[in-house]
Amino acid sequence: MELTPELRKGFFRTMTLSRAFDDAMIALYWEGKLPIFQFGAGPLPGELHCSNGAEPVGAGVCAALGPDDMITADHRPHHVAVARGVDLDRMAAELLGKKAGLSQGKGGHMHIYDPAVNFASSGIIAEGMGPAAGMALARRLQKRPGVAVAFIGEGAANQGAFHEVLNMVGLWKLPVITVVQDNEWGVSTAKSESTAIERNADRAVAYGIAGEWVGTNDPDDIYLAAARAVARARAGEGGTILEVKTARLAGHFMGDQQAYIPEQMKQVDPIPVYREKLLREGVLTPEEADAIEAEAKARMAKAMAFAKEAPYPDPSEAFHHVFAGEAA
Repeated sequence: MELTPELRKGFFRTMTLSRAFDDAMIALYWEGKLPIFQFGAGPLPGELHCSNGAEPVGAGVCAALGPDDMITADHRPHHVAVARGVDLDRMAAELLGKKAGLSQGKGGHMHIYDPAVNFASSGIIAEGMGPAAGMALARRLQKRPGVAVAFIGEGAANQGAFHEVLNMVGLWKLPVITVVQDNEWGVSTAKSESTAIERNADRAVAYGIAGEWVGTNDPDDIYLAAARAVARARAGEGGTILEVKTARLAGHFMGDQQAYIPEQMKQVDPIPVYREKLLREGVLTPEEADAIEAEAKARMAKAMAFAKEAPYPDPSEAFHHVFAGEAA
């Protein structure tokens, strides 16, 4: 669990790449929709929920995991997908509905799936809780290694699936880590107006599992807490609710003007804060930091070029892959 300089540089690299991905997708999203907002027009169909502000959560947690571990994420999955190592070219193509996408363009940005790195996401709130517990149970029955991690927002902690699944996790001591990303807002509703307690990590005692709260949006602190949760799970000590105080720098979705958020509640961008921290502590030089940022933009430019040039699927393929085991 040592915070080595290379590990911390990796956090900054991951966070920067995630931001580059979202920035590129935001720019692409608005093509064909301005000056008058036209929902569904342009090269990027559907809604877009970006991870700006939550990058430290993906970077810190995923660095504590191994290749046998499994991840489910929610409707705001990009920072976790990037941190997990989901294929960037194919993820970009998926968002554009291209055949080269991770699900041949049929899943879109809220339903990213990459079995090569045990990653899946869903647009349904708290939907990933059950599959995460199921995968953890399956690995136990198969006598195979693996911890399951479900990334959710703080609003999802009020869903029935959250409570039902965590009761099972506690009862069976399943190796499941629930990462609650508290950005203070469930769409346009403040957490204080929707949740009876201040910290969802405190709910862990009701299920006989561990609860840990990270009050900083800093990948160093998040990694250390995640590593402790992973160690408990691997040792057979059961699950953890790991709640992180993170940020949502953009609206709930593109087009959300955030008029409901008072000016004094605007949140802090964690990437320049972490960059300054690494510079101050001598982990990074300004030249190294600049090079990492340039590398992220170049990598994203490559992914965007791949996605834009990739062909769309033939309409006749719309009903392929409806059932498991079905031939294409």
